[in-house]
Amino acid sequence: MDYSLAAVKMLCSQLRDAKPTSSQNATALGGVLFQRAWFQGVLVSVSGGGDDRTILDDGTGLVELGLTSEFALRQWKSGMYVMVVGVYHFRTGEIPLLKVHKMVGLSGSPDREAMWYLEVMDAYRLFYEPLIQEFS
Repeated sequence: MDYSLAAVKMLCSQLRDAKPTSSQNATALGGVLFQRAWFQGVLVSVSGGGDDRTILDDGTGLVELGLTSEFALRQWKSGMYVMVVGVYHFRTGEIPLLKVHKMVGLSGSPDREAMWYLEVMDAYRLFYEPLIQEFS
């Protein structure tokens, strides 16, 4: 894991433009290299049921959460608003997979969802967009 690469705040829809790279085991989104992605959204499916998959919906798409035993033992419920940071894994024919490093329930903070979209737009405008334009 290269911790010099930031965990990129993003929306699921942006993963469509991400490309794997051979260097640093990283992913590229335009000129931005990352290994870890940071999402916020609503849990629409939680492990423990028939399908054993935990799925996050951020309003723009879905991402499957690969939970380690540390997170799988917690009481996650469908409908919870959460923040997750983890390693992004490319998969073909399936929704993207994020191996979770950090997961926090934010349902107690009702303004977090509206603020998240603003945070992602601000980070994109300030940091990512100039790099993406440079490498386009």
